[in-house]
Amino acid sequence: MIPFRRLNKNSIVAAAAPIYNAFFSTQIPSSAHYDDLINAAGKQGDFASVRHLLSKRLSQGCLNTNKTFKFIATDVSVLDDLLLNLAAIDDWFVKKHAHDSLVAQLANLHRTAEALRVAEIMGRKNYGATAATFNPVLNALAKKKDMLAAWRVVDAMRACNVKPNITSFNYILTAYCFTGDVASAADTLVKMEEEGMKADAITYDALVLGACRAGKVEGAVAVMRRMVDDGVVALFSTHGHILKEMVGCGYYAAAVDYVRMYAGGDEKLDAENFGYLARRLKYVKRIEEAGSVVVEMEKRGIQIDDGLKDLSPSFLLRDTGN
Repeated sequence: MIPFRRLNKNSIVAAAAPIYNAFFSTQIPSSAHYDDLINAAGKQGDFASVRHLLSKRLSQGCLNTNKTFKFIATDVSVLDDLLLNLAAIDDWFVKKHAHDSLVAQLANLHRTAEALRVAEIMGRKNYGATAATFNPVLNALAKKKDMLAAWRVVDAMRACNVKPNITSFNYILTAYCFTGDVASAADTLVKMEEEGMKADAITYDALVLGACRAGKVEGAVAVMRRMVDDGVVALFSTHGHILKEMVGCGYYAAAVDYVRMYAGGDEKLDAENFGYLARRLKYVKRIEEAGSVVVEMEKRGIQIDDGLKDLSPSFLLRDTGN
């Protein structure tokens, strides 16, 4: 039998003091701290330590970041050895999280072939691959406008029984719209609808951008109306695409009417739209129109930034002392 002795209150406090002091005097580890340790070990080829640190960091609530596998940038030839060690991780979540982070890091380094390979390994070996696993690869390829390779990634996802999500298609759609390829954008939209996906704010932003890039500002406005009818709140950038195209086409009065049409419901949107329009008009040297927008901003109580104060009568009067 283990002997017990009665402790008074002071004895309990005294006994707990070393534990209390040790706990609160120890610096709480951070994700950045673990990133440094993992990258140091990785550069030395000590992948057993990398594996151990990956497990330890998550047990302490330190998630992986976009710098966790930064060491791979210096020598991608170590990928096979690294993958062998990641496969040896016991905890399923740690293993999944590590592979996801490695895919993202490789995609960020534009090593899309290697990134796709890791994602496919996750799919084949049931490491928990999802659309979010493959999306960094899609994003990297879409930014490069390598659309054939992007669609091959979608095929690879399906081969791994991973269903593309709205973000997957938005990356592809945005790339087509950025180049003004309206036909391909329309085909992508049809495929999204066939998958049962409903357009979100980023989808509409891409469609508006595509219409503007194709010089069809009226079509862009029509897409915006459809967006409102669908109850989707537009991004600030979506309004910006339309205003930029209107000013570029010389539709100055229409641009003013546009910002007025959407004014009054959201103070931040009003400030963004009126301010952006005034700056665009000033940029193309339509000073009179820009000044009238600034005057309306003042009437609406919208703050005038430094770049527009020279168009504000009230600021000019203040500077002259009148």
